[in-house]
Amino acid sequence: MAETKATAAKTKSYDGFTEEERAAMKERAAELKKSARAGTAAEKAAAAAQEVVDKIAEMEDADRLIAERIHALVLEHAPQLAPRLWYGSPAYALNGKVLCFFQESTKFKLRYSTLGFNDVAKLDDGTMWATSFAITSLSEADEARFVDLITRAVV
Repeated sequence: MAETKATAAKTKSYDGFTEEERAAMKERAAELKKSARAGTAAEKAAAAAQEVVDKIAEMEDADRLIAERIHALVLEHAPQLAPRLWYGSPAYALNGKVLCFFQESTKFKLRYSTLGFNDVAKLDDGTMWATSFAITSLSEADEARFVDLITRAVV
């Protein structure tokens, strides 16, 4: 009887989460384990940056093209941000806290990718403002808007 209750409790703990959400949580746990491993700060930063490049390379074409461009724009316009994975997606941190992230459309089987900003970004605009954007492609105007947001966010 105890095993049945334990099994039921284990099953219930996942209620409400999709398979993709559970996979993202597992990826985050793995990221935390990796970051806790020994190594200098420079070695950890280099490894994290390479993990982002590797993750982008694994993406399907449409997502990969957007992610590559966002990555290049961050490196060019906000070099103080540190690339790292966050829930298995490319992210960019300021002083150890994720400032912005890119989530590919295929990760959660959506029709669009997401470019998001966390509270560290301080992109406040009155009492209500956007913290994430749906992206199906990245035009020059979109790139310019992202550059504006990212440069304001790192101040």
